[in-house]
Amino acid sequence: MGVMGATAASDESMPSVKIQGPYARNLAYSRLSARTWQMTVRNDWTRDEARALHDLPLTDLLFRAQEVHRATQPRDAVQLCSLLSIKTGACQEDCSYCPQSSKYDTGVEAERLMDVAEVLLKAREAKEAGASRFCMGAAWRSPKKGSRQFQQVLEMVRGVRSLEMEACVTLGMLDDEQTQELKDAGLTAYNHNLDTSEEYYGEIITTRTYKDRLDTIARVAAAGISVCAGGIIGMGESIDDRVGMLVTLANLSPQPESVPVNALVPVPGTPLGDRKPVDPLELVRMCAAARIMIPGARVRLSAGRASLSREAQLLCFMAGANSLFFGDKLLTTGNPDHDADLSLLRDAGLSALAPASDAAE
Repeated sequence: MGVMGATAASDESMPSVKIQGPYARNLAYSRLSARTWQMTVRNDWTRDEARALHDLPLTDLLFRAQEVHRATQPRDAVQLCSLLSIKTGACQEDCSYCPQSSKYDTGVEAERLMDVAEVLLKAREAKEAGASRFCMGAAWRSPKKGSRQFQQVLEMVRGVRSLEMEACVTLGMLDDEQTQELKDAGLTAYNHNLDTSEEYYGEIITTRTYKDRLDTIARVAAAGISVCAGGIIGMGESIDDRVGMLVTLANLSPQPESVPVNALVPVPGTPLGDRKPVDPLELVRMCAAARIMIPGARVRLSAGRASLSREAQLLCFMAGANSLFFGDKLLTTGNPDHDADLSLLRDAGLSALAPASDAAE
């Protein structure tokens, strides 16, 4: 799948406009009427183009994101996803943001893999509450080959699919055999975030490489499983790092089916535990840029949403976000509760997106 971008028609009469503030640069082309822009399918974004897009005046950026959103997505529907930690803590990785790492003392107690029946009960409850996708996360570097635990995960996937829900898992790195087993079990999507740019990645994680992540994403895509891949802002990265991550995602072939946009939730005990919260407008910009660069994806509001006001969340929807994690917990951190989310959608005139038509196949 390619990338839908926007190419401006030439207009020498347009004046050069210098924008003041943190996103100052020459943005004359941003003043062109939307009618002079032609939507094209592409997968060759450059960082300079992505940075110029990200730095547009916010009202202009939102307008262009809405154009793409209305051309490619159900305009008033939001996918509700439920996320469950099926195996918590004691992870061997050293991700600087993660309270589940065994490297840090965060108060998260290690827990064994949940029973299949218990997981499927949670899935049924999520469906009854309105979720159409059930996501299961295990704090592993990678599943143990041929293990009983991995077989249990496969049974969970089959059980979720039997409920006519989309099934997603995040289990760390996979090999070819594990990927095919997940495909055969009916897995809808596999989550494997890039987290940040390749250049900044080593500041956040040292126990696996950026290439390791890209290799797993490629393996999942080649097996015919949808890719769910996004990242986190607010970890000390630059704006160029943020757009660099989006360029990497946008230029994947195929592009990710869903793109989680996370704002760091600082957890005491982790190396990033004292970071200041991200300005909500920075999250809005990332949602809009992701929508334009990866038009076919569901752009998912993920970690950090609990700190957003209703108005900030609606701005993210205006920017093209059309999916959110639904429920009171994201693995080990808080999330708005079901009633608050349903009230927000109802007041905004939005509806819950139905599961994909093949969810029960």
